[in-house]
Amino acid sequence: MESKKKVKKSLRIYISIVIVLLLLQVIAWNSRSFSDAYIAYIFPVWVNTCGRIMGSFPFSVGEWMIVAGIAVVISAALLGISMIFPGRRHSARYCRGVKRYFRFFAWVLLFVFAIMTLNCTMIYHGSTFSDKYFGEEEGQQDVTLQERTEELLRIYNDIVSHCNALSMEMERDDSGAVVYSGGVDSKGNAVDMAGKAINVMQNLGKSYDQLDGYYPRPKAMFFSDFMCQMYMCGYYFPFSMEANYNDVMSVMKKPATMCHELAHIRGYIYEDEANFIAFLACVESDDAVFQYSGYLSVLNYVANDLYKTRLADPESYAAAREAVRPLQVLQQVQEDNIFVTEEEWERINGKAVVDTETVDSVSDTLTDASLKLNGVSDGMISYNRVVELLLQWYGKQEEY
Repeated sequence: MESKKKVKKSLRIYISIVIVLLLLQVIAWNSRSFSDAYIAYIFPVWVNTCGRIMGSFPFSVGEWMIVAGIAVVISAALLGISMIFPGRRHSARYCRGVKRYFRFFAWVLLFVFAIMTLNCTMIYHGSTFSDKYFGEEEGQQDVTLQERTEELLRIYNDIVSHCNALSMEMERDDSGAVVYSGGVDSKGNAVDMAGKAINVMQNLGKSYDQLDGYYPRPKAMFFSDFMCQMYMCGYYFPFSMEANYNDVMSVMKKPATMCHELAHIRGYIYEDEANFIAFLACVESDDAVFQYSGYLSVLNYVANDLYKTRLADPESYAAAREAVRPLQVLQQVQEDNIFVTEEEWERINGKAVVDTETVDSVSDTLTDASLKLNGVSDGMISYNRVVELLLQWYGKQEEY
């Protein structure tokens, strides 16, 4: 029989860990310098240890950790119901077993809280990519909406120009889909897409020091069909330090998605920053497929921003459009810029247990709530802030 002394000691340890984690969160929320130091010196330790260990597995460990977690929660719920069900009497042995299970469950919850604190929540409160590498934009507040729109139209034209040209360079199969035959890393070795993603991120790390370091290999998700229903391209698992991607989506989504998730591994947790870093890594690479994926990854964001400007202030938009005429997107680019093919959608929806609209709605609600809980006030809308980073970066280029 477990002694009361042992239980009390365990409870003291448990409470002490909770207090430490809460203190870390409070300090991180209130001290950017503390968060920056953590991201620079402590967070890489988890990447270099846990990331390397989990990276040795050929499958997504984090994905199956989620499955195991769901099983643990369901078991706890069933055991709880069994204990309160009226009219049922249980043996002393059964009751002791249930108590042990709930102690185990409490430690699982603490593990989740600890990992989310160390590998996710604290990272939200460090300096942004813009603060660290772009600095303050002088005179940015003095720019009129028309001037901003003109600049954005020039950026849009550069993106469209690259997309149109690169679409003609792609190797394609009989159906017209892009085929990736592999690339070459910095040492001249042949690599597949995941290997090339690591290579382009490491190259970007030469210019941006926080991106320099070890990267685990991006992994395809087993439940990619379900990811499609959630309209998710990839996922960073803080519990296993893995970068995972949807293996069913269009091939042109994959390079930028891999780089996006790898950006999270280096401490850039904000989605707009990961979007921008993925764009930068891809377009500055020597691989045409990665370049094309990078430009495609931001095309819709810029187009949507221009559309919102057109609705909000038609006069400013019209004046800007007179000064900078937008280029036409080729039909081939539009066909390449898809999430999932129609054939795959038919297959996915044909066997789905829950309809895609419901799954997507629940996923959006949870993602939005998670972002807001971590201090991202505009939730999922924050993805669109990549446009501001593009304006800053393009503004520093001599010509484009």
